[in-house]
Amino acid sequence: MSRRTAVVTGASSGIGAATARRLAADGFHVFCAARRLDRLSALADEIGGTPVECDTTSASSVASLAAMVGPRLDVLVNNAGGALGAAPVESAATDDWRAMFELNVMGTLQVTQALLPALLESGDGLIVNLTSTAAHEAYVNGSGYTVSKTGVSVMTRMLRQELLGRPVRITEVAPGMVATEEFGLVRFGGDQAKRDATYAGVPGPLVASDVADTIGWVASLPWHVNVDLLVLRPRDQAAQYQVNRDS
Repeated sequence: MSRRTAVVTGASSGIGAATARRLAADGFHVFCAARRLDRLSALADEIGGTPVECDTTSASSVASLAAMVGPRLDVLVNNAGGALGAAPVESAATDDWRAMFELNVMGTLQVTQALLPALLESGDGLIVNLTSTAAHEAYVNGSGYTVSKTGVSVMTRMLRQELLGRPVRITEVAPGMVATEEFGLVRFGGDQAKRDATYAGVPGPLVASDVADTIGWVASLPWHVNVDLLVLRPRDQAAQYQVNRDS
């Protein structure tokens, strides 16, 4: 395959789908990876990519993804992840925390390990790990999401140190408030009112394409330029716990 190639995990919706579209528009052949094959197939048809049914928490599923991609890869976007619940530490459901660690931390680890040889083979690989501003600011009811995304942030920094001198760049993208439909619904167990309250009165939360555009920019940079950490928030968010809302 002569075109540059990219893998985007969690590509069936939200930031992942927007990133797949952006990279395809920039000339990449995108392997769209997620669990919901029906959505992936529609996206891949739209952008001329390849749908790959993949559960990043399953080692065998990740191995199948790596086999589909082949020996060479230019860009990996570790986007698959999620939040479950917003309970304080003293009452949080341990099963929710385990699930978030499996998806956010172990999933990122397994995909990175499986695809790193192909990224190195390209001679100019790029890994983009999606975390969150929650990875950099503790806040009340951040729960296991904050803890697990902090783990991905630390993993990203460790990788950059461990792979120094080898042909791969490693970037952490940490978005603040992004108004996607599914993220909040999943976090609050399908409660639409709680999801909507998160963004209520905020004049302009980020949208998925805002994050995708920053990833596209990072991927466009020359081989010698590494963006270590890119934090983006809407203008009306100063911190996790400080958001301007219209009265």
